[in-house]
Amino acid sequence: MRSLRDPICAIATPPGKAAIGVVRLSGEGALEVAARVFRGKDPRRLPGGRFTLGEVVDPKTGEAIDQALLLVFRAPRSYTGEDAAEFQTHGSPAVLRRVLEALVQAGARVAGPGEFTLRAYLNGRMDLAQAEAVLALVEAEGDLARRQALRGVSGALSERIRRLADRLLDLLAHVQALLDYPEEGVEPHRAEGVIREVLEEVQALLASSRAGRLAQKGARLALIGAPNAGKSSLLNALLGYERALVSPVPGTTRDYLEAPLELFGIPLVAVDTAGVRDTEDPVERAGVERALRIAEEADLVLYVADRSKPRPEPPPLPWERTLKVATKADLPPLWEDPEYLAVSSRTGEGLWALKEAIRKRLLGEASEAVWLLSERQVEALERAKAHLEEALGAPEDLMGLSLEEAVGALNALLGLEVGEEVVERVFRNFCVGK
Repeated sequence: MRSLRDPICAIATPPGKAAIGVVRLSGEGALEVAARVFRGKDPRRLPGGRFTLGEVVDPKTGEAIDQALLLVFRAPRSYTGEDAAEFQTHGSPAVLRRVLEALVQAGARVAGPGEFTLRAYLNGRMDLAQAEAVLALVEAEGDLARRQALRGVSGALSERIRRLADRLLDLLAHVQALLDYPEEGVEPHRAEGVIREVLEEVQALLASSRAGRLAQKGARLALIGAPNAGKSSLLNALLGYERALVSPVPGTTRDYLEAPLELFGIPLVAVDTAGVRDTEDPVERAGVERALRIAEEADLVLYVADRSKPRPEPPPLPWERTLKVATKADLPPLWEDPEYLAVSSRTGEGLWALKEAIRKRLLGEASEAVWLLSERQVEALERAKAHLEEALGAPEDLMGLSLEEAVGALNALLGLEVGEEVVERVFRNFCVGK
């Protein structure tokens, strides 16, 4: 691994033209590097948190590159815990590229992916779970993912994990005392009570992992039903605008149509599919087969049936992840079924209840307090869960070993005593400049 103390630099704003661009600089000697490329007040003499206006210049020729605001941070009160500076220039790609080149000529090197956050972790500014939350916040596409990632950055998940680890360490100390001094220690049934309480919290966190994944990565919502069941109208109603063509002619939709949608902060891709029925038309039959494949691959299926017409025979669907929807609730019904949510795309009746049902089916009963944000966190908690289950009912000596392993798994989630390969796995997905 390359040095993690030398000055590094990177463009921190996305590619493309913008009013403002930011170039970051951090590390030992960062302010000396900044002084070589900045014409104005000497960055080395500025207190932390102070802005100054000047020019970024070529360190070899003195040619002005751009006007810039320079913000200085003093260690340890910076994102990385090191001396750092940010140059706020015009957002031209040419300007940002030249500023970066100037910093490299002045003695910095271009940062690797996530190296600023890696230094923050190594310098004790955050733990590994918080670092993963930084990545989740950068990648958040929906408001729910943003809120969860921000909780992670603030340390809410880390604090909960620390509390669990502390409870197990206290218990481990008592169990060890019971082994060393039989007349002291904790009663076995009390030990089991603590283990069960911690295990329950671990299981609750694990139950949030699917919700966290869907909030972060999004979900696919497939609309399936017979021709003219109201799928396209329902899609338009969910979107709030006309995306799908609506026609009384059966078989209008012969292929699938996708549209992005956000419900309660969850990013979705809603898929309107061809009407499912027996047909001799080879094109329509291909559309029906594709619709059923889409249903199999979707995170949630809406089976749509028109209750103003005779009840259709449902197609084979993954019913464990299917919501049943009865459309055209504004018309007199020919059938009713309490398993179906009655909705009118024309009047909006039942639409809110349907959206709420979609949210519950996707997120389950997961509380919004704290969610797991990565597969690494899930793996660590799965190990902790397995060791806690081993500890239940075990003799004191074996219970102590299992508790030690459970604490180790919880600490690994926070990045304590983990190997270099784990740290590299976390940071390899970061963008350069973060």
